[in-house]
Amino acid sequence: MLTLASDIDALARFGRALADPIRCRILLALRDAPAHPADLADRLEISRTRLSNHLACLRDCGIVVAVPEGRRVRYELADTRLGHALDDLRGAVLAVEADRSCADAEEKGCC
Repeated sequence: MLTLASDIDALARFGRALADPIRCRILLALRDAPAHPADLADRLEISRTRLSNHLACLRDCGIVVAVPEGRRVRYELADTRLGHALDDLRGAVLAVEADRSCADAEEKGCC
């Protein structure tokens, strides 16, 4: 059971990071490889301003870090274990989604 405020805060920050589909797309892109903002914006087909706002949120959550490279900045996951966590979480959700054991799942919108 999670009782420490830091444990709960860490999970809440991770949840906040995953709460937006664009942030999820950014995280999955950074899971594959670090990237510069302009390249990420082009890859994800979003404006640089919008990307910048989402990157700021992910930085504030402690999920990504900005690495200076001369006059440019490269973004990457703050810890390589986050990439594994994203894969594990996605795999767990897909496994649960595929195992609809409730006979009334479609009707009730559960499971």
